[in-house]
This record gives sequence, C-alpha cells and structure tokens, in this order.
Amino acid sequence: MRFSALVAVLPDELEQKAVDAAREAGAAGVTIMDARGIGAEARKTFLGMTYEGSQSVLLWILEKRLALTVLKSLFRELGLDEDPRGVAFITDISHLAGIDRRQIDRFEEQVKDEI
Repeated sequence: MRFSALVAVLPDELEQKAVDAAREAGAAGVTIMDARGIGAEARKTFLGMTYEGSQSVLLWILEKRLALTVLKSLFRELGLDEDPRGVAFITDISHLAGIDRRQIDRFEEQVKDEI
C-alpha cells in the first residue's frame, strides 16, 4: 500500500474548518502543530513591531488516493484559490513505521470499495 503525507499550513482560525473538511473527505487522525511564519510583507503594528499571526501545521498520513481527495476538499472548503492565506501539499512517503494496523485495514477497505 502506498502512503502520502498531506501537510497544510494555515492560520489558526482555519484549523477546525480544515479538520472538519478532511474528516468529511475520509481522513481519520491528524497531527496539529503550532507554528509562526514570516510573510513576504510584514504587517506593522503597535510601536513599529510586526505581528504575523500564529499558524497551525496539520499533518495527515493517508493512502495515496485518499490524500488527493482530502487535498481537493481542503482547497475547495477553505477557498485557498480565492484567499490564499494558507498552503497545502502532498508528498510521497517511501518508508513508514508505527501506523496503526486498523488504519491500514480501513485504507484497504476503501480501496476495495472503489474497485
């Protein structure tokens, strides 16, 4: 079975919406990390200090075809084409250890249902 990592870097306010969209598209668990970024144009705030805002990095390990389905759902539901406040991408995984066997069984059932 082939796996991919789907990574989304989003403003905190889009985090729950991304989790919900991914779950509805078939993703189960997600790892969420706090992050901060420095954009191309810094925003000026009080006393000349800049604030970029906090972000979330969401990481899903998914079966390859499911990863593309979830990415399309995130793109659509978060409006990343109209308001690119975040980025999401997929990268292949060549070696994987530690994934729950029940998750692999779910992926296999989804593939069987599609065939």
